[in-house]
Amino acid sequence: MEVATVGAITEGEDVTLLAEYYVPGLHVEDRSIKVPLDWAGHEPGQGFDGESIDLFYRVVTAPEHVHDDLPLLVFLQGGPGGAGPRMQSLDSEVWIKDAIKCFRIVLPDQRGTGRSSAVDSHTMARFDNARDQAAYLKHFLAGSIVRDFEHLRRTEFGGAQWVSLGQSYGGFLTLAYLSLYPQGLLASFTTGGIPYVAADADAVYRHTFPRMIAKNNQFYARYPQDVERAAAIADILENSDVHLPNGDPLSVRRLQLLGSDFGMKPSFERLHWLLDTAFVDGDGSASRSSYLTDGFLIGVLSATQTYNKPLYWTLQEFIYANGDCEPIRWAAQRERDKHPEFDPSHRPLMFTGEASFPWMFEEGGALIPFRGAIDLLMEDSHWGKIYDLDQLERNEVPLQAAVYFDDMYVDSTLQLRTLSNIGHSHAWVTNEYEHDGIHTGHVFQHLINEALNRGDLAKLF
Repeated sequence: MEVATVGAITEGEDVTLLAEYYVPGLHVEDRSIKVPLDWAGHEPGQGFDGESIDLFYRVVTAPEHVHDDLPLLVFLQGGPGGAGPRMQSLDSEVWIKDAIKCFRIVLPDQRGTGRSSAVDSHTMARFDNARDQAAYLKHFLAGSIVRDFEHLRRTEFGGAQWVSLGQSYGGFLTLAYLSLYPQGLLASFTTGGIPYVAADADAVYRHTFPRMIAKNNQFYARYPQDVERAAAIADILENSDVHLPNGDPLSVRRLQLLGSDFGMKPSFERLHWLLDTAFVDGDGSASRSSYLTDGFLIGVLSATQTYNKPLYWTLQEFIYANGDCEPIRWAAQRERDKHPEFDPSHRPLMFTGEASFPWMFEEGGALIPFRGAIDLLMEDSHWGKIYDLDQLERNEVPLQAAVYFDDMYVDSTLQLRTLSNIGHSHAWVTNEYEHDGIHTGHVFQHLINEALNRGDLAKLF
C-alpha cells in the first residue's frame, strides 16, 4: 500500500512550510499551496493559469509517529464556511485523539475560511458591484472545495490515496468527492452529514422546521421557567430600542437565533443560563425588570455573531443547489412563514434552528456587505453539478456513516434514504449523540471498529 509520510511533502514554488511546532500531545506543521480560484478548464494535480487563492492546511501527527509511515486521514470540516479545528491539546477533539494513533491527519481550511484566502467584508469591498461579488462567491462551494483537496493530494502527498472523515457539511463534501474523484479515497467516514441528494432546499426545510418545534418543546419541558423569561425579553425588545454591544439592533427574530445550536449538547443548558442572567433589577426575575443586563447582551452577541463565519450564513442554502435548478429564493424564510409558531409575537417564544433569513443581511453588521450578492444568488438557477448519482450507485469505496437518529440539522430518514442508493455504504444509527457527537464521544473509533470488522480497511492495517 502507498502511504505518505512527512518526508513525502516536498518544498517547491507552490508549497510553503510556514511553521513547525508542538502543542501538548501533537506535532503540527502549517502549510499552504496555491489553487485556482476557478477550476473550470483545470484538472487537479496539474499546472494552472489565471487567478489563484491560497489553500492552507495543517499536518498533525502524534510526536512519537512523526517519522513513521502512516496512512493519511483528511478531515472534511462542517459548514459551509467552516475552518479546520484549532487544537489546544490532544484532548481538544476526541476524534483526533482516537485517529492519531494510526493516522497522519490533514486539516485543511476550506477555501474562503481560516487562513485559506478568507472571505469577509473586506473581500466584498474589493468588488465594484454585487454581480461580481456573487460570481466570486460561487467559487466557494463543494465542487471547488473537493477539487482543492484532490489537487492537494496529488501534488503534495505524492498521489497517495487517503481516508476521509466528513463531519456535517463534510458529509456533503464526501459524496461530492466520491462522485468526482473516488480513485483518491481508500475509505470514507461521515458523521451527521449524509445529504438527501435528490432534495432541494425546500424539501430540506420542510423536514427541518418540525424538528425545530420539537426541540423547543423539549427545551421548555426541561426548563419551564424559561417560558416566562423568553417572553419577557421579547416584550422588552418589542417595546424598546435595544442594541447589542457592537451596535447591531437586537430584534426578537435575532433573539430567536439562540436556538441555532439546539441540535448540540449542552445547548439547552447554555440557553437556560443565558436567560437566567437577562434582567437587571431586584433578584433578576422576569417580572421585576424592564432592562436587559450588559452580560446578557454580550452573551447574545457571542451566540449569534457572524463575524467569524460569514460564508456559513451566506452560502447556507446554496449547498443544496445541484446543477441547474429552480431559484432558491430564501427557502428557509418561505418555510418559516408557513409556521405561525415562529412569529415573534407567538408565545411561548420559539427559537429557530440552523437557517439563514433575509433580515440577517439587513441587521447584522458582518453580513450587510453580502446583501446585494446574496439577493442575486437567490435568483440564480445555474450551479455546478455536485453529485453523480450513477457513480454513487456503483461506488466501491467503503463508506461508513454515523446517522444520529434525532439530528436536528440533517434528517436521519433522508440520510438513510440516500445511503440505500450508494454502493458499499453502511449506516450506524444511534440516538446516543446529537449532531456534534464526533467532538464529544468516541464516534470515530466506533466507525473504525465497524469498518475493521467488515474488512473494509484491509488495505490500511
